[in-house]
Amino acid sequence: MTKFLSIVSFTLFWNLSTSLSASLKQAPEPINPDTHGIGRGIPDLPFVTINGKHGKLSDFKDKKALVVAFIGASCPLSKRFAPSLVILEKAYRKKGVAFVFVDPITVKGAKEDLKVIIREQGFKGSFILDRDESLTHALGARTTTDTFILDSARTLLYRGPVNDQYGIGYQLNKPKREYLKEALDSHLSGETIESSALWAPGCELDVSLPEETKQVWTYHNRISRILEANCVECHREGGVAPFGLEYFDETFENAGMIRKVVSENIMPPWFASKPPAGKHSPWANDRSLTASDKADLLAWIKNGKPEGNPADAPVRQIRKSEWTIGMPDAIFSLPREIQVKATGQMPYVNLRIKTSFPEDRWIQATEVRPTAPGVVHHVLVFASGEDGLKKEQAGFLAAYVPGNTFVQFPKGVAKKLTAGATLFFQMHYTPTGKATTDRTRIGLRFAKAPPLKVAQTIPIANHRINIPPKKDNHSEIASRSIPEGTTIRAFMPHMHLRGKSIKYELVSSNGQRETLLDVPRYDFNWQLRYELKDPRIIPSGSRIDVTGIFDNSKNNPANPNPEANVQWGDQSEDEMLIGYVECEMEQGKKNQNLFDQLDRNKDGFLTKNEFTKPGLFPIFDSDKNGLITRKEGIAGMKKLKGKENNARKDRSVLRSLIDLFR
Repeated sequence: MTKFLSIVSFTLFWNLSTSLSASLKQAPEPINPDTHGIGRGIPDLPFVTINGKHGKLSDFKDKKALVVAFIGASCPLSKRFAPSLVILEKAYRKKGVAFVFVDPITVKGAKEDLKVIIREQGFKGSFILDRDESLTHALGARTTTDTFILDSARTLLYRGPVNDQYGIGYQLNKPKREYLKEALDSHLSGETIESSALWAPGCELDVSLPEETKQVWTYHNRISRILEANCVECHREGGVAPFGLEYFDETFENAGMIRKVVSENIMPPWFASKPPAGKHSPWANDRSLTASDKADLLAWIKNGKPEGNPADAPVRQIRKSEWTIGMPDAIFSLPREIQVKATGQMPYVNLRIKTSFPEDRWIQATEVRPTAPGVVHHVLVFASGEDGLKKEQAGFLAAYVPGNTFVQFPKGVAKKLTAGATLFFQMHYTPTGKATTDRTRIGLRFAKAPPLKVAQTIPIANHRINIPPKKDNHSEIASRSIPEGTTIRAFMPHMHLRGKSIKYELVSSNGQRETLLDVPRYDFNWQLRYELKDPRIIPSGSRIDVTGIFDNSKNNPANPNPEANVQWGDQSEDEMLIGYVECEMEQGKKNQNLFDQLDRNKDGFLTKNEFTKPGLFPIFDSDKNGLITRKEGIAGMKKLKGKENNARKDRSVLRSLIDLFR
């Protein structure tokens, strides 16, 4: 029998906690969707309603969705959420959504208590007493306020609270977030549910463990869902992978390769270090398989790859557009077709496209789509800024690299594209044995309203790297001060063929270090974007150090020439050290640049003591009064820019000061 916190003790706790400090208050919080069932198929379980009617979950297969809402008839929090559930049920039944309600607390009198709730609140859906705890176990319910959304094939899409109006020790006049409603709206509109797994504050369930049973997984009831969640983004028709995994025959044919790359943790590609034991991954787009997914996939292959019953198959997502981000508002193609030769190497191709927007645009999502993805290694797209700079100094607008072909910002966050901007395309092609042509496109989807926060990409680069011959563990560091108020969303490390590992560290004003991202096994072939679940606000006075380790020895099979002294360069046989940081600032809040950071007394001038490079002070102090204004700083930067082609030293100085006076 399901046990729970007794009503008397819970009521006492509720009354006491409402008067205590906020540290004892518990609201909905994200949990790991991979380890809490999101994407899994739920068995076609039978049930009996409190009115004696028999049914099973597949009875709702003709509905657009099924909401399974847990209710504890004797739980105070459940009763508080009842009116909200009734409102949602009434609204979404008209949209083809079915509702059933489950009471896991099978104590004496529960049936009569439920009938009172139904009569008083006006519920229409079936009520179930889960006496054998089958539904509770299958869904993994943890509290009496958990709600679940299943699609028509019984795939779990959402688990969490109705909303955040009530929690342990608090209640609001109205909710701030309508989690269940938001999830239903996303599902019905064909969009990904943003917050798919949350802890729902309620009476905690203490569910007795069922007897262990040996489950035989088939392609349709389990494996297809693992592949859909982790592999099909790339392994599909038109995807960047060399073969598809959308259908049983494709998966059956490639099972040997799947076993090898999954067993050796090569696939799915994910190279960030694992979180400490007991800690959840901090990454929103963590591609690594969970232990249970990996075990089930390998067991299926070992068990003979059974197909199973097609009736257990998940609902196949029908793409409304060839674009992952949905149909773009604007599409730009390369100005000409690129002839890609059959063999050998190709130098980078650099092209530009002039946009014709008469006013600034806010970009909600970007996607780069080659017409010949098999030969495109990576694409970087830059947009001209006010100072005319582009490439690594300015950060990129969009990218296409293996494992990272599109970016979609959350609501309220967007990138700015200035009116009449020019798009600069850097194309890297890798011949594959057959001559072909490519005319890559970029799609832009615009925000419907000006954003609350502005997204931008900051490069942390070291253009003076110098990697000696035959060294297998050579270290280089790039550093950059981060403006106050910056919120970091994601990291995108970039090195070339000799890149071995890379680490981002936050260095506070007192010198303390904290690892933000550690990639102990960097792979040039998979330049991933690592997106934080919880964007990180950077403290004032901080900087980020990016440390790259390079293997220039003969033991590196990808090394073009272990005898070479390697420096910065565009081609793959050269090297780079760039730690891109995708961040956001509040709209209307001026981003503090390096001038403002150096101006310690905030008098609007820089003295020689405040200046980053005292030896260059005379170049900027044009009136020789011992003070540098912002205007003098811009003029000084132009002087350095004019010397860019004269000497390597001048170029490195320019690059280190490139953002000094923006």
